[in-house]
Amino acid sequence: MSIASSGLTCPVPAGEADRVLLGHGSGGKLSAALLRERFLPRFGNEVLSVLGDAAVVPAPGEEIAVSTDSFVVSPLEFPGGNIGHLAVHGTVNDLAMMGADPLYLTAGFILEEGLPFDLLDRVIEAMSESASEAGVIVVTGDTKVVERGKADGMFINTTGIGRLDPRFRPGPTRARDGDAVLVSGPIGRHGVAIMAAREDLRFEVEVESDTACLAPLVQGLRATCGPAIRCLRDPTRGGVASALNEIAASSGVGIRLEEGELPIPGPVRGACEMLGLDPLYVANEGIMVAIVAPDAVEAALEAMRKHTSGESATRIGTVTAERPGLVLLRTGLGASRVVDMLPGDQLPRIC
Repeated sequence: MSIASSGLTCPVPAGEADRVLLGHGSGGKLSAALLRERFLPRFGNEVLSVLGDAAVVPAPGEEIAVSTDSFVVSPLEFPGGNIGHLAVHGTVNDLAMMGADPLYLTAGFILEEGLPFDLLDRVIEAMSESASEAGVIVVTGDTKVVERGKADGMFINTTGIGRLDPRFRPGPTRARDGDAVLVSGPIGRHGVAIMAAREDLRFEVEVESDTACLAPLVQGLRATCGPAIRCLRDPTRGGVASALNEIAASSGVGIRLEEGELPIPGPVRGACEMLGLDPLYVANEGIMVAIVAPDAVEAALEAMRKHTSGESATRIGTVTAERPGLVLLRTGLGASRVVDMLPGDQLPRIC
């Protein structure tokens, strides 16, 4: 029996040197080359360079925060960013919302056979830059390669570890009657950017994703307002509406929003009207909702506005003891409507 008739294939087919191959997931020379040539130059640090079966890192303080998330966005690149930015920002922001200072990240990649290396390089570079800006290091990771058609190009999982400050513990159960509801910037940009890129939609003004690291904003709030910051949430899937419903349910309070105060950019509003979407439910990746004690509102807004991602911070509503568990929107006509949780997802595959 000849080699050609045995069903064996060459792990490096001719003409495929610029793409991911199944052999890159074999654990052999191609896997080592992938790690050596693409990942280590961008993520290299003393912890990762050991290349052991697990990373050994110090665990500061008595408690740490741990968060993990998987990113399956389609398309992989979109106006304002790519899946690499989301993979870092998404996990780092989850840690920050609990009041933690992000320290370490792990990164797991599922790559599809045929993925162009230039695209992979752009994603890794985005992750490296985002991690550096957030002050975290990638300490361990993994790569797997699957057959064509099995991964939409690339999936990424990241897990983050952060240091907790015992004097600063925002949480979803801490909202109180009279607290203010703040948002750090314009809403709905990420979800609209993804939809436009996916469906090849054209608007008069291009809408870019707001993907960004929120840790500096949280650190500023901690230094300025401390325990007056009751609760922090990043309204990703399900948007601002879902985040506020979760807070209302966890804290046993009502929340009243003012329609005229919602910071919805004109292009986002126009796109949502055309697509039949409600901006309150559209995903964000670079803003946060903050529930703040009434005597700290101005200080909190000033602290957020010192950062690029928080320049447009504003108050959008109030926590109330009335109708616990419900979020109400007061319209410009003076009427009120319930802003409920969505039964499904308006925009699938947005992160």
